[in-house]
Amino acid sequence: MTRFTIKPLLTGLVLALLLVVGPVQARYAAEPEHEEALLDVISALQQNHYSGKKLDEKLSSDIFERYLTDLDPSRIYFYQSDIQEFEPVRKEIGLEILTGNSETGFAIYNRFHQRQMERLEYMLEVLQDESHSFDFNTHDSIETDRTEADWVKTTDEMNELWYKRLINAMISLKLADQTVAEARETLIQRYENQQNRQAQTNNEDVFERYANAIAHEFDPHSQYLSPRNQENFQINMSLSLEGIGAVLQGEDEHTKVVRLVPGGPADRAGQLSPSDIIVGVGQDAEGPIQDVVGWRLDEVVNLIRGPRESTVRLQIIPADSIDRNARRTITIVRDKVRLEEQAAQKRLLELQRNGQPYRVGVIEIPAFYIDFTAMQAGDPEYKSTTRDVEKLLEELKSENIDSLIVDLRNNGGGSLREANELTGLFISRGPTVQIRDASGRVDILGDFDPKVAWDGPMAVIVNRLSASASEIFAGAIQDYNRGLVVGSRTFGKGTVQTLLPLEHGQMKLTHAKFYRISGESTQNEGVEPHILFPTLFDEKEIGESALEGALPWDTVNPVRHGRFPSLSPFLDELISRHQARITHDPDFAFMNKQVERSREQREQTQLPLNINEVRALRDEVEQWQIDTENQRRMAKDEPPIRELSELDELLPTDAQGRTINPEAESILMETAEIMVDFIDLHLSQTAQATGRIVNGN
Repeated sequence: MTRFTIKPLLTGLVLALLLVVGPVQARYAAEPEHEEALLDVISALQQNHYSGKKLDEKLSSDIFERYLTDLDPSRIYFYQSDIQEFEPVRKEIGLEILTGNSETGFAIYNRFHQRQMERLEYMLEVLQDESHSFDFNTHDSIETDRTEADWVKTTDEMNELWYKRLINAMISLKLADQTVAEARETLIQRYENQQNRQAQTNNEDVFERYANAIAHEFDPHSQYLSPRNQENFQINMSLSLEGIGAVLQGEDEHTKVVRLVPGGPADRAGQLSPSDIIVGVGQDAEGPIQDVVGWRLDEVVNLIRGPRESTVRLQIIPADSIDRNARRTITIVRDKVRLEEQAAQKRLLELQRNGQPYRVGVIEIPAFYIDFTAMQAGDPEYKSTTRDVEKLLEELKSENIDSLIVDLRNNGGGSLREANELTGLFISRGPTVQIRDASGRVDILGDFDPKVAWDGPMAVIVNRLSASASEIFAGAIQDYNRGLVVGSRTFGKGTVQTLLPLEHGQMKLTHAKFYRISGESTQNEGVEPHILFPTLFDEKEIGESALEGALPWDTVNPVRHGRFPSLSPFLDELISRHQARITHDPDFAFMNKQVERSREQREQTQLPLNINEVRALRDEVEQWQIDTENQRRMAKDEPPIRELSELDELLPTDAQGRTINPEAESILMETAEIMVDFIDLHLSQTAQATGRIVNGN
């Protein structure tokens, strides 16, 4: 591996780099404070990051690729000639970074800015030419996934690509009932807004983007925050204060929902989901929808945020939509997150099996929370996940439950302390999680309290959005054989981040990694349930393994720990009974059809540019959804629907006013059935064992 040797004089090298990358429109340039900031960034990453990476020629080349991908992921701005001009600095850019010099990063960005403005000018020129007639009946198509496409070679080729993007955008607007004139005006406003936003970009923005390309090459959770974004970090990335309670991120020219804040307005409304794309925002019940494609993330956040009890309308592309051009408008009333709705809650499910009643307790945990301030102040009533769950368990035990379900679906994590202590409620004592830092030192957390709050049969439900602390808890329950884990593979976030203040901004970097007591990391691969349920979450799109540059799965030495009796003797029969049951379950049949259809649609990356073909595809998709929904409804003796919009009015709500998702409810009820199966099989095994003892005597 080639390591760099830092030389005292680099003026000639820097000049050579600038000559290679030029000529460009030198709109942006590094400022004096950026030299020290870049030195601090690379020093923090090399000295403190878990990966132990050092800035050698290979990492230099990787940063080069990362920066180009970050700027132009769909390869729709840079020409092949641009890339060829940049190529000589590929293995040298790291040496520049080590000296605090970011001029090549700025030079590449200046070329990107030049190409971006050329594209916007081209689109506006076409749109503003009133004599230009658009043909929506061609036999052309457009590739929707250009991440592996060749770089564009000529201006004519680039114009053809962007003209196809323009036709596609106009078809989408026309199918949303806009006239050609209205679609023209919408797109003119969109591209003029993007021009204005580009004009607002400053040197600090460019430096932050370059520094983040460097940080992301270490792992996707490491990040540089400029002084402005350092101050606004929580507000910019979360709408939990006087907003809708959603965490957002920018993705290409769109705004994507990362997760919903438990107990927030969006979570309670039940209409917004992770991976939904927000394309428009409207104020009040009747205000016009403002197109936000191409907007900066903080500007979209500011548009969505507003006074408590006011209304915001979002035009979204649903994550689970089979038609990726579909648009749906949802209404959310802004509010503060209700802390009491983030707290653990209980339910009691009553089932019948062969005339025998069973009572299954459910504890839903939206997040792993603790009120550190109240705890440190000595408040004996301070709230925490473990304390609340322990109280709920006492209430459920007084209701004579036969088994317990801990529901961790959509729980993105939280307090590591609480994940550890919650595990302790279900085991007498022992280790719960291992943490290895960048130096290789492994710390072991565990439960040292012999008290057990529940020693009966239990299951844990997880899904792709169960992450971090949720994975630690579910992994420990699985490693101890303490209970069944059901659902879908978890997110796979097994890394720990810390904030390091810098003279100019701050760094968030990954400094440690979680490992199960079995020695396996939760990183990247997550926790695989004993029994898998269907899921619409695409692992290629959602989860740690979907993040480019994510740290790999690996292992450390296992920790000695006790185990409950093995679940293996029961698993085959539990899975067999489960499969037999869901074969005839309308909701599971519906989910399986949705999963298969969604997979087929994702494989179709060519989109026609003929409005009649697109309309036919959309109508076919909508009719398929209506037919599939009605097959489920008829199987459940429910009245059929004529339009998908009718479903919003038909979905039931719980006691807290939250919308109940029928698929989510079916998964919960099926888990309860599995617990009854488990009790039945366990009792049968006990009876057989008792019979053998009697016969042996």
